[in-house]
Amino acid sequence: MREIVTRRAGVLPAPDPILLADAALAPDDAHDRFAAQVPALNAVEHRPAPVDRPVPPRLRVAAWNAERLKYHAPSAALLRGADVVLLTEADIGMARSGNRHTVRDLAETLGMGWAYGVEFVELGLGDARESLWHADEDNRIGLHGNAILSRHPLLDPVIIPLDAGGTWFAGRSGNQRRLGGRMAIAAQLDTPRPLWLVAAHLESHSDAADRGRQGERLAAAIDRLIPADAGVVLGGDFNTTEIAGSLDAPEADEPLFAVLRDAGFDWQRCNAPGPTQRTRPDGTPVPPFAKLDWLFTRHAEAEAPATIPAVDAAGAAISDHEVVAATVLTGVAAERQQAARIDA
Repeated sequence: MREIVTRRAGVLPAPDPILLADAALAPDDAHDRFAAQVPALNAVEHRPAPVDRPVPPRLRVAAWNAERLKYHAPSAALLRGADVVLLTEADIGMARSGNRHTVRDLAETLGMGWAYGVEFVELGLGDARESLWHADEDNRIGLHGNAILSRHPLLDPVIIPLDAGGTWFAGRSGNQRRLGGRMAIAAQLDTPRPLWLVAAHLESHSDAADRGRQGERLAAAIDRLIPADAGVVLGGDFNTTEIAGSLDAPEADEPLFAVLRDAGFDWQRCNAPGPTQRTRPDGTPVPPFAKLDWLFTRHAEAEAPATIPAVDAAGAAISDHEVVAATVLTGVAAERQQAARIDA
């Protein structure tokens, strides 16, 4: 298993293009040798918000798989009401998303800071559709990962690996060759009662048992990194393909939920029922849809959960995942609501 990453950088270094070209043609067992030569896989890109705002008593948290974060303006409009965004599938320097730093562009438009971790270094143009659409283009950098965006200062960001890495490099997840592996990124907010944020992305080419094992690694890392009495908001794309949309007893089909329940996490008060997939303009995916995207809380009160359609002003999809959001109570407000529920 890979180690937790604590090193931080203002800007992640671009991988050596000659190294990536060699990795693309290397034997399947060469993953670790090449990954060790990519510094961007072993650092968090951390940039503060332009204004140092204190955390409010109620914090609107959104989690979204932005599917490369290709559509800048409609994405910014979609997330404008959030104080914190737990973001998955965001590119830096990929042809399929305009070779932009998509996280920086979004954060600057929203007036947020960010912490970004690389999940994969892409050795090609993307999946089969993207390779066809962008066949005459090149990636300038080739990074793909997860991020936390916040209007408020993010402290102590870290990357939590969720697997040993190399599955996509060896071709066991289709023909999209990549360096790296699944991961979560975590950071702390400066609140009266400590509050941590975690954005996670579990494996898509897997099964429920493997998602449960990834959940065990995530819960163990959270317990090791975060004080037991601190609040935690965990969100992202958990790829829970066995759940159609119900919030009741999902652990019967997805062991991940039993793992997180036993670790003290709740999902009932921070999620709306219903699926979170949608069809893209190219006609994929097709129903029936699953509930892949979730928020979980531990020692943190949540209210007003919602699933928000990921569409632009004309109603066209900008991702194949909807946004999930909830309001999290911080500090005194959280303690009062928790005490009131106990007294009742």
